[in-house]
Formats: sequence, C-alpha cells, structure tokens
Amino acid sequence: MPRPHFFDFDPDQLELPALALRVEVEESVGELPMHQHAKGQLVLALRGAVTSEVPDGYWMVPPQCAVWIPAGVPHSNRMSANASIYFLFVAPGVVAMPAECCTLAISPMVREMILHLAALPQDYAPDGPTGRLAMVLLEELGKMPTEQLYLPISGDARMRRIAKALMADPSDRSTVAEWGARMAMSERTLARCVLKETGLTFGRWRQQLLLIVALQRLSLGASVQAVAEELGYESVSAFITMFKASLGKPPGRYFADKESKRGRLAYVGRDTASESTGFY
Repeated sequence: MPRPHFFDFDPDQLELPALALRVEVEESVGELPMHQHAKGQLVLALRGAVTSEVPDGYWMVPPQCAVWIPAGVPHSNRMSANASIYFLFVAPGVVAMPAECCTLAISPMVREMILHLAALPQDYAPDGPTGRLAMVLLEELGKMPTEQLYLPISGDARMRRIAKALMADPSDRSTVAEWGARMAMSERTLARCVLKETGLTFGRWRQQLLLIVALQRLSLGASVQAVAEELGYESVSAFITMFKASLGKPPGRYFADKESKRGRLAYVGRDTASESTGFY
C-alpha cells in the first residue's frame, strides 16, 4: 500500500543503499520548505508533474522522467494535482551519480525496478534479494541519459523574483528595460546579471522558463492551444515551433512518446510490482 504522505518519512534513518517511496497526490501540494538529505534523491513522475527548486535553479520533472538531486543539496518540491510520484533515495558513494542536479530520461526497466522496490519492505537485508535488486537498480540508474529541462537562476533575490513572477503570469511580455525598472536596475545591468548568473541571454532564459511552464500545463491535460494562449504566444504554430526547437518534437509527439513508454511499462509490469502497488 502507498504511504499516505512523505512528510513523516526520513530516508536517512535507514543505512541502506537505496530506499523507494511512492506518493499519490490528489490535490496540488504547495511549495515545501527547503530541506536536504544525507542521501541523494531521485524524483520520478509517472503521472502529473513536479518542479524541484534548488539554490541555483528550477528543475522540471515531466511524466516518465526524473530529477536527480545529489546528497546534501537543499531543495523544495512542488507537485501538481493528481500526480503519481516515486522518490528513490540513494546512499552516497554506492554508485557513481552526477555531482550536480540534472533531469534523467528513465528507461522502462529502471522505472519498473523503482516501482517494485517501493512496494517492498524498507527494512530489507542488504545481502538479501531486495538488497541485490537495489544494487542492480543503482548500477542501471547510473547509465541514464540527461535531458535539459532546467531553468538556471541564482541566489540573486531579484532574479528569483522575476522567475516567480513569470511562473505566476507566463504571458507577461515585459521588456528587459521594464523588468529592470521593476527591480531598480538598468536594462544593461539586468541583461548582464542574467547572462553572468545563467549563461543565457534574458530572452533565451525566459523561453526556457516558458518551456517548463508549458510542460507542467500539458502534463496536466491542457490543450496545446490553451497553453499557447496562456503563455502569450500570438499563434499556436509559434508555440509549437518553440517547443520543437527546444525538445526536438512537437507537443503531441513528445507526450505521445511518453505515454507509449508508460503503456509498455504497464504491460511489462502486469504480473509484478505495477499491479501490487495499485497504480496500473
């Protein structure tokens, strides 16, 4: 049975190579306070979406992908309504994992092993069957490729204010000069600040933010037309062009491919953990 919530779960209490936790979200969960773990954390979304905030950016967790948060990194997670989320906690030093946060494309096999581990007792013996499963899972996890679903920000309070404002109103097309005036900065100073802190121009940085918002909305079932309008695009085709240039596929194909992978996972796991967890 899935645990009611992860607030009462402390992954650092058990000295095991890997622990998995399943969380079903009925209503949107507000932004959790910044916290950190001695273990690394993988956030996997099977349905819905998660945005993970770390000190230097926002990471988007679309369906069938995961965000890796290394041990000791402060973070905060926001989960959408009707989300099905799995957390995998990994003891440091057990397997070579990225030293920085990143979005991972998770294979069906790795995904299925996470589901299965989450359905098993957490007080397993490291040298028993579950312990061996955990080690194989971690070995395969280290091979997963990355995806660029990241919004770089910084500790600069003004940049964080702009990011939060744009996430609240992504249709805002204020110029760099107008944003600078709001932040008591000149246009040139703000442009230099964004480039220095993120490596991106202001326009490219805002486009990446819009992509993250678009993925959130689309993963919740909003139409392409509705998302294009919400993000302030003059036409649906302009929005689709941006999406395809960023992720290599138009929105329909991108999510169809994600759903196809999920369907194959459901079929493969029909006699194993996917049915025992009650998700499929």
